Amino acid sequence: MHLQTRRAALTGVLAALVVGFPSLAMQSRTPVDVASLGPQVGEGVPDFSLPDQNGRVRTRDSILGPNGAILLFHRSADW
Repeated sequence: MHLQTRRAALTGVLAALVVGFPSLAMQSRTPVDVASLGPQVGEGVPDFSLPDQNGRVRTRDSILGPNGAILLFHRSADW
């Protein structure tokens, strides 16, 4: 009997943690104004000069092809 009560209590605590923590995390987030983060869909990208993964400097004009270009900026987990 004692084991069943303990198991029920632990199950209740676990359920409260699983349900409670995500809702607390969501409440503390501040909305992000995406329009203030940089160029928007359809806007031109300003001139830039940045090193690629191999250290070679790339500019906007150096990556443009006949159909344009797609830029992907990826933040790695080890920054």
